[in-house]
Amino acid sequence: MLTGRPAVLNSLLERYERLRVMYAEGGSSEVRQRMDDIARTLCTFTGTKDFDSALLAVRSRHPGNRAKDEPLLVN
Repeated sequence: MLTGRPAVLNSLLERYERLRVMYAEGGSSEVRQRMDDIARTLCTFTGTKDFDSALLAVRSRHPGNRAKDEPLLVN
């Protein structure tokens, strides 16, 4: 499994979040495609098959990416 450097993973998460906001505000199919590309990249780096799992994996590996009130582990 590949693992990304924290700086790369942070950059990908930030780009995804900016794109998500753009898409929610009426973004194009191009914006959605870029979101999907980033999601696939994160899945590859984390060895997961879906974006939610990739996001959890990134946040659990790099606590600085985790929201302050978000639990580290989910039961």
